[in-house]
Amino acid sequence: MITWLLLISLFSKSTQDGSGQETGVLQCGPQNLTLTGSNQMMLVTWEDDPSCSAVKDLLIYELLVLVTDEQVHRDEVSVTPDQIGSTHSWNWTSYLALECVSHSVRLSLRYRNQTGPWRQEQTLPGNEKSTQLEIYPKDRVFEVGSRVTFCCVLPAGYIFDGMNLIGYSSANNNITQISNWIYALTLHLNLPSEHSCTDVKCRANISRGRTTENGACAFIGYPPGDKDLQCETQDLESVRCHWTVGRHTHLPTKPTEYKLLGRKCADGSPGSCSQKVQVNVGERNWTLMAHNELGTVELSDRADLTKRVHMFAPEGVTASTVNARTVSLEWGWKLPQYNNLNITCQVNVSHGSTNTMSESCGVGLNSAVLTDLIPHWQYNVKVRCGTTQHFWKWSNWSTRFNFHTKGDVPDALDVWMQMKDNEITVIWKVPLANQSHGHIRDYEVTWAKTTETEPQNRTTVAHTKHNLSISIDTAEEYLVTVTARNMNGSSSPSTITTPPFNPDTNRVSTSRIAGVNGSFSLSWSASPTASCGYVVDWCPTSGHSSVEWLKVPPHETNAIISSEQFKDGLRYSLSIYACTQGAPVLLERREGYIREKKIQADLFKRLKWKQQDSNVEVSWDPVPLTEQTAFIEGYILYWREDNNNNNNNKIFFNVSTDSPEAISLTARNLMISSYRFTVKALTALGECGTKEFPASLNSQTDNLIKEVIISLVTVFSLLCLITVVCYRHWVCIKQKVYPPIPRPLFTDKWLTSPVEHICRPLHVEECYHSEADIMDIQELLCKPGALVNGYVSNENTLFIFSPTSNGYYNQPLKNCTPAPLCLPTTTVPSQSALPSSPFRSVFPNPSYDLIMQTGDRQCDSEPGVQEETHLERNSGGYQPQGHTETITPNQKEEDPVNLMSCVSTYILLPQSTFK
Repeated sequence: MITWLLLISLFSKSTQDGSGQETGVLQCGPQNLTLTGSNQMMLVTWEDDPSCSAVKDLLIYELLVLVTDEQVHRDEVSVTPDQIGSTHSWNWTSYLALECVSHSVRLSLRYRNQTGPWRQEQTLPGNEKSTQLEIYPKDRVFEVGSRVTFCCVLPAGYIFDGMNLIGYSSANNNITQISNWIYALTLHLNLPSEHSCTDVKCRANISRGRTTENGACAFIGYPPGDKDLQCETQDLESVRCHWTVGRHTHLPTKPTEYKLLGRKCADGSPGSCSQKVQVNVGERNWTLMAHNELGTVELSDRADLTKRVHMFAPEGVTASTVNARTVSLEWGWKLPQYNNLNITCQVNVSHGSTNTMSESCGVGLNSAVLTDLIPHWQYNVKVRCGTTQHFWKWSNWSTRFNFHTKGDVPDALDVWMQMKDNEITVIWKVPLANQSHGHIRDYEVTWAKTTETEPQNRTTVAHTKHNLSISIDTAEEYLVTVTARNMNGSSSPSTITTPPFNPDTNRVSTSRIAGVNGSFSLSWSASPTASCGYVVDWCPTSGHSSVEWLKVPPHETNAIISSEQFKDGLRYSLSIYACTQGAPVLLERREGYIREKKIQADLFKRLKWKQQDSNVEVSWDPVPLTEQTAFIEGYILYWREDNNNNNNNKIFFNVSTDSPEAISLTARNLMISSYRFTVKALTALGECGTKEFPASLNSQTDNLIKEVIISLVTVFSLLCLITVVCYRHWVCIKQKVYPPIPRPLFTDKWLTSPVEHICRPLHVEECYHSEADIMDIQELLCKPGALVNGYVSNENTLFIFSPTSNGYYNQPLKNCTPAPLCLPTTTVPSQSALPSSPFRSVFPNPSYDLIMQTGDRQCDSEPGVQEETHLERNSGGYQPQGHTETITPNQKEEDPVNLMSCVSTYILLPQSTFK
């Protein structure tokens, strides 16, 4: 019992002691509370009450942040027993600028789940009572990607109209009202400032409809992003570090600061900084610090600078000696220390788009020799160097140096030939500028038979010409040599052997080839005769273009043939030759197009068609190669009835051939109708070269009738033409074919008794005796002025004629003055047994006397005509009887005589019928 009483008393005592201790702790609390602000961050500091020193457990301070008397944040700070009695601090960043509104902080103590009252409170006042429109924060730096709130403080009487950030869409604006005169704009900053900063605008309405606005500048950018630090030395007395500069911070007014080894870097090239140091053997750390208002980056590199020597570029590069194919270069160093270093240098030699690199090394190297240069050529060189031992990196290139090599004789020409008929054209490629080594003056060509020891022919070709046609005996081999000459001399001779022309040996099969990507890809079988390689030449299949060629080494049997002269749609012939010690040997021949083009319409010239019974043969001239822009595989002929009333008007028929050489196609078994024919060429690109024409078929009967009608019309037209011509020239034709015959004039005694005969003299030019009957010559007078054999008879001139001899008649009588001739008037009986003259019969006419007069015109007797004589007849010894009467030109008759106009050559003397 006593024990229980002791225990109860002890418990009561301990309870009283604990209550007194807790009472002392609750008297402990914060004191000397201070509140400061910077930008948007608040800093709170306080101390412990001295009574807190008795506490042996953990103390917890609670902090409460109020904005415009509204709680916006709550936090706790734990204080361990060993921290009791020291100054405590806490900071917090507000989402609003501290200038916008008042920020208050309250502080209380909690111990063993018991919380004391809010004993301390501090307030940072804002600018709520501003007299003008204000925006906060001002001139603040923000990182891209952050979320920021801007506030607009309105003076009394202003009405809020809006806020925005330049460059951001108003649709993303989140505007809240904090109080009657404070508004906030919250944005996600995803764009950096383009220029110096980004403007924030706030607008408000003033009384009487006036508005006003104000703004603030916001710097939006990035923290430093530099990396990859490397440190080296150039002068062996300082360290120079390089790094990769990060992205643009977009903070031009807040640049990044750099410090190397804790010392600020002088403004220089970005990504580089140097400091004077003692360069010793051994590694050490090299540290770089990059800082701006948004962050800090620290970079480091560990290196031995004696193994990181980055040399300065060589200086004063020049040429000490310049020859045709070699040049000696020299240069100097910026630092004398380099003369003791083992140096390796590279020399870059360039001309045009070609670059070559040569390398040399040595202690303190300051010269180099360039070889294998092109004579008479412009070059430029640059040099860079580095240490041979512990090579770190090459120096920068030196300044370029230009030089021009001296001239030399031209290089040997690339020679080929082209054979046409009995003429060979020797061709050589124009020497390039890097092959001529100076201006080419001319070319010298010599040729001789391979069996001759010395050239028998020599000629000079102008430098503007690059071929020569020579006429040689194509049955022989000739050795042709070509050299080029410039001011420095002649090139090495280039020779080619012309093969003897043999149609059998020069004929090889030709195969087709197709172009690929603007060129021909050739391959062929190796030839054992190709001791010096192969030659591939090509030229257009048609025309007279010069040939191009390519020489291929002996171990290669393929080549890509390309040329700037290649054209689509033009056929080319390619020949492959084996290069031998003698004449080249033709191996293969190809034909093809770089790219086939569709043949244009109207390909077929002089298209003709011919009907054969019910068939129609369509023919054309052979298509020239110049018109073939693709390989012709054959031809096709389409036809259809050309009848608008026919329902089958759209039904086509065709016939084709696979022969490219065909020049005709026949459509068979056609009906008598009108057709439309179409001829096309077949190519790999399809049907092309279309030519169309109509044709009408006729029956054979119709053709016969047509031919007969045509013949009759032709004959009738010819007869009409002849009739018209004859009608228009009838007078002339009549004069030539049947001239007019004059009528005779009879005397008064023309009808008298035949017994009364008067013998009158008749002047005749000549008398021939024949077997004809003896005639009784009558008088025949010609009227003066009448035409006689084309002559006009004169008045009072006696014209005398005699009968013509056997076999002659109508011979013109000559005008002359003959001697009088007496003709007997006695009638002689006709001898019926004698034949009459086949030309003009002598007939008797005793009923009239014929008197004829002729003019006084003199004429010469024609050859063979005898002198004038009396008319006599020697047949049977007959002698003329009876009296004769001479007629003189001026004889006067008692009875008037009526004269008759006549043409003497057409007067027939009547034959006497009296006994």
